Amino acid sequence: MKSFSTIIFCLFCLISCAEAPQKATTETPIEKPAKVTLTNTEGKFQLLVNGEPFYIKGAGLEFGNIAAVAKHNGNSFRTWRTANGKHSGKEILDEALKNGLMVTMGIEVERERHGFDYNDSVAVKKQLERIKSEVIALKDHPALLIWGIGNELNLRYTNPKVWDAVNDISKMIHEVDPNHLTTTMLAGISQNEVTLIKEKCPDIDILSVQMYGDLPNLPKLIREFGWAGPYMVTEWGATGHWEVPATTWKAPIEENSTLKAANYLKRYKGGIEADSLQCIGSYVFLWGNKQERTPTWYGIYLEDGKETESVDVMHFVWSAKWPENRTPQIVSYTINGKTAYENVMMETGKLYTASLKITDTENDKINYTWEILPESVDLGDGGDLEVRPKSVAIDIVNQKDGELSFKAPAAGMYRLFVYADDGHGHAATANIPFMVK
Repeated sequence: MKSFSTIIFCLFCLISCAEAPQKATTETPIEKPAKVTLTNTEGKFQLLVNGEPFYIKGAGLEFGNIAAVAKHNGNSFRTWRTANGKHSGKEILDEALKNGLMVTMGIEVERERHGFDYNDSVAVKKQLERIKSEVIALKDHPALLIWGIGNELNLRYTNPKVWDAVNDISKMIHEVDPNHLTTTMLAGISQNEVTLIKEKCPDIDILSVQMYGDLPNLPKLIREFGWAGPYMVTEWGATGHWEVPATTWKAPIEENSTLKAANYLKRYKGGIEADSLQCIGSYVFLWGNKQERTPTWYGIYLEDGKETESVDVMHFVWSAKWPENRTPQIVSYTINGKTAYENVMMETGKLYTASLKITDTENDKINYTWEILPESVDLGDGGDLEVRPKSVAIDIVNQKDGELSFKAPAAGMYRLFVYADDGHGHAATANIPFMVK
């Protein structure tokens, strides 16, 4: 008869052997790339991710708050390049995965307006090889959705060979990455561009269009110009600085944050939601902040990270309900009773009074901040990098709530910005251009 200790030892071995395979099955599974496909049912296109419908509720961001996209019920974001100078493509995709988001990953493609020559076959081939290495490095990441080949390559260009290069890039991507789709982003839409894309880029899976003030006309233009395939809107938002009225000294007049928010909602409903057949979703611009004509024009976040009313709108269109705490809304903003549309002129050293009237749904206590910036002279093209003007000291005589009395600065062209913060991470903003003689 075996001793008691021998029996115990044998039982221990049996238990250990039984547990071993169970431990192996609880290890983190190897991450696999998502399989992204398109279906076409009698002219209605649908994007599928691993066989499940996926309508893009997205935001364009470079350095914006990725977690906040998910918080407001978005499901995707797009980039303009595989690495943005602060984070690698893998780091960006890892952050997306952590927040349950999918990424349309931008690929930097050289632009003719920046001096690239698409007749230079050596340079074109070198670009293709560079892009191939970027694609291979990221193609199996589970947060990858679509490859975005270039951005607004049609902006101020003359050489249609760029579309041959785009098609070659798309073909290369499909060869090395069978799991993901390709697109290219157009600045606006025209008959000429649609014809060229159809002729020279048959390998592209989805057309992407970027429009602002004219967005509600997009569904009609898509059909009028003969694009019968799927498309998405990869930039849309505030009225463009080229689309608004200007002062007599040619300063474009920026809409205040409440007017912008109303236009975001109108454009989403008319230019995106209205087309349930060919439009597979969109990316709002910009989920973050940037200097472009002003520091507040296109970003739906302020420089300090506060949300503007346009974030409320995106929460609503992505969730079908408004956020619990709403951003303050602007009723009026004037300097000496004049709006931005009335050519505000001043004289150096004289006293002027700015007045901002707002409403807040929750009657939160509002904190007001004022800033004078010189009119920007570093004017980029097509979203190119611009340098923010430096603030000018305000000679304040009196300040109370939404009213500021100040003395006009030295001669020049300026804007008076106001920010109304509700203490809950939201702020309304507006600015009035003015000229000092």
